Amino acid sequence: MSNKSIKKNYIYNVSYQILVLITPLVTAPYVSRVLGADGIGTISYAESIVSYFVLFATLGISTYGQREISYVQDSKGRRSEVFWNTKVLEFTTSLITMAVYFIFTISQKEHSIYLLFSFHLLSVFADVTWFFQGMEEFGKIVLRNTVLRLANIVYLFLVIRTKEDILLYVFGTVFFNFLSNATLWGYLPRYINKINTVELHPYKNTATVLSLFIPTIAIQIYTVLDKTMIGMITHNTFENGYYEQALRISKMVLTVVTALGTVMIPRIGYHFKNGETDRVRQFMYRGYRFVWFLGIPLCLGMIGIAGNFVPWFFGDGYAKVVPLIQILSFLILAIGINNVTGMQYLIPTGRQNLFTLTVVIGACINFAMNLIFIRLFQSVGAAVASVTAETAIAMVQIFFVRKELSPMQVIRESYHYIGAGTVMACVLCFTGKILDSSLVNTIFLIMISAAAYFSVLWFMKDAFFRSNVEVVLRRIRKKE
Repeated sequence: MSNKSIKKNYIYNVSYQILVLITPLVTAPYVSRVLGADGIGTISYAESIVSYFVLFATLGISTYGQREISYVQDSKGRRSEVFWNTKVLEFTTSLITMAVYFIFTISQKEHSIYLLFSFHLLSVFADVTWFFQGMEEFGKIVLRNTVLRLANIVYLFLVIRTKEDILLYVFGTVFFNFLSNATLWGYLPRYINKINTVELHPYKNTATVLSLFIPTIAIQIYTVLDKTMIGMITHNTFENGYYEQALRISKMVLTVVTALGTVMIPRIGYHFKNGETDRVRQFMYRGYRFVWFLGIPLCLGMIGIAGNFVPWFFGDGYAKVVPLIQILSFLILAIGINNVTGMQYLIPTGRQNLFTLTVVIGACINFAMNLIFIRLFQSVGAAVASVTAETAIAMVQIFFVRKELSPMQVIRESYHYIGAGTVMACVLCFTGKILDSSLVNTIFLIMISAAAYFSVLWFMKDAFFRSNVEVVLRRIRKKE
């Protein structure tokens, strides 16, 4: 365990999460112009429907598998048993869901698009990412994603030419995702043994898996149902297109903050299993500080830069994406905090029931607000509902763990970053007003805001920032 660096794994996982999203982000300026907002909206709505089938194919298996592997990562025999039991269960749920999905596909008007999206279910069938996350082997995940995501980008630029190429676009998106999951199996023989079928008991922990499935369902309410409800209530593919593009940008930025959670889950699970509660608490406060440190400037930065960024990046006809990005930017802080409390603490310590309750509360808030706000404000209403729901989850989770993790200490971790972020926002607001929309000006705004933020932190002598800068400088000196 000690030879696995959290910082290195964080870098690996940030790279992994960014690469998962990098294809649509890099290609967005081109694809948004070729397919148009209505084309993007059509794909977004269909994908939101398919996501429910993916949900039932995965159940809570990935979260369960990662947690259980983290408990036994030092024993090849025990992790082999956990792997095969978990994967056989996932094989079963995937096959059942695929059978139901193909029946559903036949009745759909856009059946060709839905048929291509079946690769998402095949990806679940082939997925073993959770095993390597539990083993804290994030480098291998990054390697296969790098190659295949780059191949996907090349494919999209070479193949997608007109608005009629929508099926080719869907195929490229889903096929390379399936391929990236399938190729990871080549690494498995080094980590697990074959076991006799008589030793398999894949359904004995079904109750635990289902307990993790409930919060997964609730999470879908405000990650996928938003797009479904926009489509059903507004009957406007353009609104879904605007929301999809704004959500894609916010998710890309959010990845930098939440990637630490995937790294920390197996580490906290390991220390908790060994009774090292003080060590767990130390990691938790560090996690909160990390969210404030990166989340505050990213949130305020997106608000200030959106107006300059959207026109040149997406092209004409996407003006509504600007306010959507500005609203959804608050998800960075809300999801960042509840990711630390929920995913990094409640799940690894076996209190998924509390986690479930908080997520259900947020899902109910989101669903109720969607019914009202989407009718009044369309996609903007969905964005407001999502931010409100995530904020509610963060507050309820911190309330539930208040006796173990001090809420005041969590808030105190943010003071320096709120101060530096305020200065940065003022600089960005003043500068942004005098610059036209262009790639060069957006880059300039990012650089000047980052310089302002980190300069204030250095002046404040922020220990967290300075210690990480010193680590980087020491490594640079060693290489010299």
